[in-house]
Amino acid sequence: MLRLAKSKNFSVFRKHRFGRMGMRLCLSGVILSLGLLFVACADPAADKTKAVTGQATSATPQTTSSGEKYAITPQNSKLEFIGSKVTGSHNGSFKQFSGTVDYLGQIEKSRVSVSIDMDSITADDENLTKHLKTPDFFDVAKFPQATFTSTEIKPGGEKGATHTVTGNFQLHGVTKSISFPATINVTPEAATVESTFSINRKDFGINYAGAGDNLIRDEVVLTLHIKGEKEK
Repeated sequence: MLRLAKSKNFSVFRKHRFGRMGMRLCLSGVILSLGLLFVACADPAADKTKAVTGQATSATPQTTSSGEKYAITPQNSKLEFIGSKVTGSHNGSFKQFSGTVDYLGQIEKSRVSVSIDMDSITADDENLTKHLKTPDFFDVAKFPQATFTSTEIKPGGEKGATHTVTGNFQLHGVTKSISFPATINVTPEAATVESTFSINRKDFGINYAGAGDNLIRDEVVLTLHIKGEKEK
């Protein structure tokens, strides 16, 4: 009888012990899952400088005959973006674009212009690439090009940038003035522009919200790796 009682007590103890252990493991799994979900849903634009957006301005007429011209092509440059929603984010880029850096002896007197083929947009998901081209987003059939032309370049910028660039950005049929920090360097062989900032897609009439629990965030991160090679 004593042995039977001890056996029953041990059995109860073991069930209680492993029951608590199972609960702890289950709780740990829930916490880990929540942590992974939090990381997956983090906003990539949260720590990026937001471009200052305003009404489009007139560019100051500039004469480039006495300056140097640097050609921007996809072979030496990258235009990338990150869009996000509550369940995660997607990376993308534009594969076809062209532009110039007109250097007039000083960076502050120079001008950057870029034209983007919107049909060349690509994302890390094939279905998303197709969706981005529809009227829900960029409507590339109706608005085949996006353009940027700088109107002012000032020394100094946020987060250690060498300059602040202001210019007219035409996207989705809407033209706005945007200002963003950039690190600019010019040598006899090349002109480079490096920048990462965010813009609000709704400023350019891109208002698609997503559906249900898959809502799309308004801020989109843009990263510019521009290298203009001197034209000969």
